[in-house]
Amino acid sequence: MKKIVVTVLGADRVGIIAGVSAGLASHQINILSVSQAIVDGMFNMVLICDMEQSPDTLAVIQEELGRVGEALGVEVRAQLADVFYAMHRI
Repeated sequence: MKKIVVTVLGADRVGIIAGVSAGLASHQINILSVSQAIVDGMFNMVLICDMEQSPDTLAVIQEELGRVGEALGVEVRAQLADVFYAMHRI
């Protein structure tokens, strides 16, 4: 399994989850878990995904999710789970 972590941050609005999910699905990326919260109007979501079946590279996916985020007015980032976990290890 090739896991990635996708983070989404920005002002809450209708369609964020749908837009990000559609962007991932278009690259054959499976969402394994979702954590999201809205605090004082700010939307925050972390998705753990499996990109094993995706024909695309991480760079292509990052670029596409960046465009999705721009269209939704939020910041969307994706990185390999191993890198994410290493950066956030205490």
